[in-house]
Amino acid sequence: MSEDLFTVCLMNDSFPPQIDGVANAVINYAEIIERDYGHAIVCTPEYPGYVDNCTYEVLRYPSINTEKLVGYRAGVPVDLDYIGRLYDKKIDIIHSHCPIASTVLGRLSRDAIRKPLVMTYHTKFDIDIKRAIDAKIIQDMAINAIVSNIESVDDVWCVSRGAGENLKSLGYKGDYIVMPNGVDFAKGKSKPEDIEAVKEEYGLPNDRPIFLFVGRMLWYKGIRITLDALKVLKSHNQPFKMLFVGDGMEIDEIKQYCQELDLTDECIFVGAVSDRNKLKAIFSACDLFLFPSTFDTNGIVVREAASSGLGSVLIKGSCAAEDTIDKRNTLWIEENAESMAELLLSIGNNRDYMHEIGENAMNELYMSWDDAVALAIDRYKYVIDKWEFKKPSLMDDETTAFNALVYGLAETANSIDKARKSVERGTDKFFEWLDRWL
Repeated sequence: MSEDLFTVCLMNDSFPPQIDGVANAVINYAEIIERDYGHAIVCTPEYPGYVDNCTYEVLRYPSINTEKLVGYRAGVPVDLDYIGRLYDKKIDIIHSHCPIASTVLGRLSRDAIRKPLVMTYHTKFDIDIKRAIDAKIIQDMAINAIVSNIESVDDVWCVSRGAGENLKSLGYKGDYIVMPNGVDFAKGKSKPEDIEAVKEEYGLPNDRPIFLFVGRMLWYKGIRITLDALKVLKSHNQPFKMLFVGDGMEIDEIKQYCQELDLTDECIFVGAVSDRNKLKAIFSACDLFLFPSTFDTNGIVVREAASSGLGSVLIKGSCAAEDTIDKRNTLWIEENAESMAELLLSIGNNRDYMHEIGENAMNELYMSWDDAVALAIDRYKYVIDKWEFKKPSLMDDETTAFNALVYGLAETANSIDKARKSVERGTDKFFEWLDRWL
């Protein structure tokens, strides 16, 4: 490895055009590494029709459409030609951000290029698995496979202590370190004209609190708690506006429930906002961020809100509330609508108090992505040095069995793909012949 520059291969199952918190993390890692530390290569599933336009290299591999099931395309990381392309890239370290397809690809690539593999545990995958799969025996098998995948890597990072404890609860027996994510917003509110622009676009008044949620529109994000609490506020004639920014598979159900609670005049569903400047202006235009989620392991969005001086309402003991202080830089509630309603009713229209919480959050919770990636770079160097010192043999019994299985699948998949292409060519020729004779 060069003393000054090295190449990091970043792997993740989600990436533009699909955007979520983990994809955003990978984007920031890649941009900062390419700019300051050497070279970044992102390995991610292909997305038909999408063209990458990045400052760093993006290598796509085959995928299947699982968007209705999990919200994004699933990679099929058994392409031997693809792994051969990685071999030629002179990679110094592999960093997976997803314990499923990306880490399988990472393990195979590690064996080929003989470089260490680290993995960041961002998300409570057991919740997604239980939501997507009904049969408990299959749930357990899937979770066990993920844990086994994670235990095979050379260094495990978790975005919070809560994420690490969740991983331990699934049966993980190894060690981990906490490696926090950062925020790509600059510290401070948006320009006044940008704030006024979003207020005008969404019809946001100046005489009442404006509440905000940003994230995937899924029930397990705590959205029902928020809506039920807002219903209580309305019944007490406490004025407010609520913005929901994001998209997701359950958005229609959420809108329907909002209508059933007679909150359509108070709630505005913005949809996904990909323009980061506009999103920062939305944060800057609001008074309080309502995020009653126990699903999120780190809550980058809480730090994004803090970057604009926006304080958050969080579940006491949740990962998102980790390292925050109640009534200082956040406001804590119990995991129910009654607790949120009680808090919001007690604050009333005291927007100065909300802004004080937000100011403290900006000064005490904010971490830039530059600082976060600098911490990661130091750890990369440690892992690489440790790898070089140990000169590990990857051909132990477990790895050999794993590789035999996956390489067998790869060869089978390649054979099937060749057969499919052969049939397609034959079919095309048949119809060309038929067309000439008809």
